[in-house]
Amino acid sequence: MSAALFDILRKVTTATITTILLKKGIRRCWMNGPKPLVPGGERIVGPAFTLRFVPVREDLATPESWASPISTRAAIEDMPGGVIAVADAMGVPSAGIFGDILCARMKKRNVAALVTDGVMRDLTGVLASGLSVWCAGVAAPASVNGLTFVGWQQPIGCGGCAVFPGDVIVLDDDGAVVVPQNLLEFVAHEGAEHELYESWVFGEVEKGVKLPGLYPPNEDAKARYAAWRKTRE
Repeated sequence: MSAALFDILRKVTTATITTILLKKGIRRCWMNGPKPLVPGGERIVGPAFTLRFVPVREDLATPESWASPISTRAAIEDMPGGVIAVADAMGVPSAGIFGDILCARMKKRNVAALVTDGVMRDLTGVLASGLSVWCAGVAAPASVNGLTFVGWQQPIGCGGCAVFPGDVIVLDDDGAVVVPQNLLEFVAHEGAEHELYESWVFGEVEKGVKLPGLYPPNEDAKARYAAWRKTRE
């Protein structure tokens, strides 16, 4: 994937991205549930590395399963640097899918962030690990109390969104957005232009200009924006 496009996306808000994707008819791109564990950080962009949980099966979801070849531990060891781990935890609020040790290992492997519609455990240790986390909350019980881990790098659903391995995830204080791979270039360039237009609109609003005809723009606003844009080239 293009590092240049990622650089552009780091300057585009998730709110803007949802608007740009709406132009392509995509409404379910914002994950319902994940919020930053520590707000106020930098916007994060990276390819999705997916993890999948299903409802608990008591004969399979045991502490012994953590040593299985199909486990969250094995999945972490397969994560390349720079990815954003996206875990489908089915929105279960009572089973912490990752804790301090696993987050520390992901941070050591240069994973960019973890996103889940589920919850975390070992909050103090997770924060100390330095891993950027977007989740739906915290809970003390381990994942096997309510979930069974079944695999990684498969299509998943997270927070009501379909996420495929390699889709691009953008994270900021408004939450987590998934950008389909085939729309990455469109979203990056359209998003950057949208952000620039909005910066001009803010200036107009500060001058006392009324919103009708300004946002969305009529022909007069488009002409004035084009003239303003030329002064920045």
